[in-house]
Amino acid sequence: MDFLYEYGLFLAKTVTFVLAFVAIVAVVAVSAIKQKHKKGELEITDLSEQFEEVEQEVIHALLNKEELKQKEKNDKKLAKEKAKADKLSAKKKSKSENDNEIQSKSKVFVIDFKGSIDAKEVSSLREEVSAILSVATKQDEVFVRLESGGGMVHGYGLASSQLDRIRQHDIPLTVSVDKVAASGGYMMACVANNIIAAPFAILGSIGVIAQLPNFNKLLKKNDIDFEQFTAGEFKRTVTMFGENTEKGKEKFIEELEETHVLFKDFVGEHRPSLDLNKVATGEHWFGTKALELGLVDTIQTSDDYLQNISKSHKVVAIKYEMKKGLAEKFAKAVSLSAESVLGKLLQKNRIFPS
Repeated sequence: MDFLYEYGLFLAKTVTFVLAFVAIVAVVAVSAIKQKHKKGELEITDLSEQFEEVEQEVIHALLNKEELKQKEKNDKKLAKEKAKADKLSAKKKSKSENDNEIQSKSKVFVIDFKGSIDAKEVSSLREEVSAILSVATKQDEVFVRLESGGGMVHGYGLASSQLDRIRQHDIPLTVSVDKVAASGGYMMACVANNIIAAPFAILGSIGVIAQLPNFNKLLKKNDIDFEQFTAGEFKRTVTMFGENTEKGKEKFIEELEETHVLFKDFVGEHRPSLDLNKVATGEHWFGTKALELGLVDTIQTSDDYLQNISKSHKVVAIKYEMKKGLAEKFAKAVSLSAESVLGKLLQKNRIFPS
């Protein structure tokens, strides 16, 4: 009887807690839906500084005390000599020349794009590109770390157009592919002046695919009618539930071919040296083979490229993040608290041996 009593008490507590939790989450979800459109904010990270800090940490770890003291003396001496040289140089130059020299220091702006099927990340990309174009000059460079297996045509078409804005302003654009840039991903990559890729990165897949199940036979077997009403002969070419006609299929394939032609033309416009008959077959290749075919320009990882260029350029990462509203923050806090409390409740009231 004690066992049943304890079990019933435990069950009642658990059910009460779960219902309260569901109610809170529901309220928070409704509040989140009702919230107005939230603006985001730019996150700017000095990658040059990070590279320098890592280098100094490694150096300090490798040197003994005497070597560290000697290094500090040498660094101070070099710093004084540089300051003196800069001071003399500044005296010889006019203020306008000094201002121009500061402004002319080349910068590399880094963007990360990890694309999903619908390319929803383009909303952040457009903000990042706009921010860069407001300050970048022709002496600067934009570096995009791209990772995407492609997806919806219109989404990746817009993403490619965002990168093309950089080219239209005559600012050098480099795209780096460490893992994959296929289909819509390669549509974005081909816009760049320079494409680098890791040896085993996957590139290409210049083709178009569409697939959908058809349940018409299953519906007929169960005596279920499916009716669809359209105005216009090809308003709907193929369907998941109706019986697809040969004429509808032919029209659908024709539309796919038209999209493929647009894709090929877009790639050919940005990389005219490519043999499209050879590479626009829907196939994909690893980085080393892609280099042979002309799909990329250099075999190199993004890490090597940025670390090398940081010695002569200011490297800055630009990221646009959407601000989380109060409801979202509260929902996350409630979720974490609920997990903690539920865990403690289960631990406290466990009636079976562990």
